[in-house]
Amino acid sequence: MNSVTLQNIKKTYDKGNVLAVDDVSFEVKEGELFGLIGPDGAGKTSIFRILTTLLLADSGSASVAGFDVVKDYRAIRNSVGYMPGKFSLYQDLTIRENLQFFATVFGTTVEANYDLIKDIYEQIKPFNNRRAGKLSGGMKQKLALCCALIHKPNVLLLDEPTTGVDVVSRREFWEMLKKLKMQGITILVSTPYMDEASLCERIALIQNGKIMSVDTPDKIIGSYPVDLYAVKSENIYKLLVDLRAYGEVASCYAFGEFLHVTMKEGSGAEQIEKYASGKGHQHVVANKIEPGIEDSFIRLMSVRDATKS
Repeated sequence: MNSVTLQNIKKTYDKGNVLAVDDVSFEVKEGELFGLIGPDGAGKTSIFRILTTLLLADSGSASVAGFDVVKDYRAIRNSVGYMPGKFSLYQDLTIRENLQFFATVFGTTVEANYDLIKDIYEQIKPFNNRRAGKLSGGMKQKLALCCALIHKPNVLLLDEPTTGVDVVSRREFWEMLKKLKMQGITILVSTPYMDEASLCERIALIQNGKIMSVDTPDKIIGSYPVDLYAVKSENIYKLLVDLRAYGEVASCYAFGEFLHVTMKEGSGAEQIEKYASGKGHQHVVANKIEPGIEDSFIRLMSVRDATKS
């Protein structure tokens, strides 16, 4: 089976004083495009390092493509494609030399699995003789993906592959992932960008090493339990302060040019506008909106924090 499973994984650093991964369990199904979504420091990279046998968990178990990460670490390293968050190819080698090197390491050739990387490689092939260190962010990303695929893995692990890359390159990268999924490759990708969550079939939301929810993006958004309002006025900062001080407001946080606000039972847009106008705000607008993944993430985080306290 070309799935990925984690059961009750825990990992601490600094002699046990820092809990990076806290009892994490989830499964990536065979042939699935699965996203691990969370901000920097949430524990995503520690999970990927455990799955790629670069780090031992303190407790729990994990397997990749049917191989145990402890007992079968050699098999995982030979059969799984891994793209770390930081560009880790040889900067002084050219595009072609990097590809040939990684093919040789895995006992194959660039030509042997060319059909798998062709669509990606053709985009950077005109720069074949350019050193990797001189490539743009998007080109480095494509080269790294080619090298991760050169041995035709059944499982692809991508740790924050789009961080620091321009919007166009990010979009192109996700289109590549969709095509790879259509070829039967199981893909686990992590990202801090909430907008990329909707591009996955299922996602796990993680914060402070703890999984808060695992489901499809639509179901996570659909489980948002209250009405959400987008609110703004001429003085957005004062509005934020005033609404947070209002007893009928359950939550209020900045979201672009708006504030996203939830109210306690029985309240709504008219009440928000009336209260803000009473505080001297001009041109107050409050509209009911549909929540997104980021709104769901913030609410789950707030509920968890409230439970702790």
